[in-house]
Amino acid sequence: MNNQSIVKEVSINAPVARVWKAITSKEEMKQWCFDIKEFEPVVGYEFRFYGGKDSESFVHICVVKEVIENKKLSYSWRYESMPDIVTLVTIELFEESQKLTRVKLTHEGVDKFPQDKNFARGNFESGWTEITKLLKTHAEQG
Repeated sequence: MNNQSIVKEVSINAPVARVWKAITSKEEMKQWCFDIKEFEPVVGYEFRFYGGKDSESFVHICVVKEVIENKKLSYSWRYESMPDIVTLVTIELFEESQKLTRVKLTHEGVDKFPQDKNFARGNFESGWTEITKLLKTHAEQG
């Protein structure tokens, strides 16, 4: 285990408020990432969604841990099939200018998962790279 967090950073040509809306509105999230049925940026709020690749899908169970409007959203991340392994995803927004936002996404604890074909660190690395690209595209078009 290397116990290193996965960190992805991307600069988005959109104001912080626009990016914040993209990461906290369930209607917007459905357009660029996961189909989350219900979501509220409120500490303690639990949300679930299906995700995976190919023919395998996994129930993700997340609980909002920290919310600082237009600055930080943090939530636990675990799988229904592995209730004892809990990781943490944090998305931080930095206003570089009125129309430029730097996004820093950190996923801590992924090395706790079994390093098999479904949960290998590389899967998370590539998944978060893709998600940050989709967020950038969505927020810049929005």
